[in-house]
Amino acid sequence: MERLSGPPGGAAAVDEYLEYRRYKQHKTDFETIPQQRPVDLPCRVAGCRCRAYHYVPMNGSQPVRCRCKHFADQHSAAPGFTCSACSKCSGFHSCFTCSCGQPAYAHDTVVETKQERLAQGKPVGQDVPYAAMGGLTGFSSLAEGYMRLDDSGVVGTSSQVSSSRRPEEDDMAFFERRYQERIKMEKAAKQKGKAPLPSTTKPS
Repeated sequence: MERLSGPPGGAAAVDEYLEYRRYKQHKTDFETIPQQRPVDLPCRVAGCRCRAYHYVPMNGSQPVRCRCKHFADQHSAAPGFTCSACSKCSGFHSCFTCSCGQPAYAHDTVVETKQERLAQGKPVGQDVPYAAMGGLTGFSSLAEGYMRLDDSGVVGTSSQVSSSRRPEEDDMAFFERRYQERIKMEKAAKQKGKAPLPSTTKPS
């Protein structure tokens, strides 16, 4: 048997590909977008009991564990997600905290169209060059939104983050400048959303 070797970080890329391939085992292509919400992505694997695609986050390259200490693939794919490795678990429930500061169980897997997201003011990615890419628009599409170095998480098309590199900038200076511009935009948006509270005085 031939031993395969890859560059540093290659194993993480394989994990990301496997996550994408697992996603593609579900129906993700529709001739007409279903009208019911939420949109379910039914499984194409014969005999699988899962009702629809359900995203389980990773902690770096490691899958997250349930509170019973077992992995998601040790739990049933059927609704309820009971554990097959122990009897004390009532269903997969991870306390893993995502980068937004909320626990994984506070998140839902939601499928929405680009138009629906824009109408709600939610971020959208870039259009993909061809359908086989699914939702991937580049390697940074695999990173969490705040870690992306491209504008694939921007709201609408009116991003003020400059995407052109200055002639004197190296890679790190370019990415640092874009990061600082994005932070400035976020702070400005936060300040715009906050109205000063009316001052109150206590009676003496």
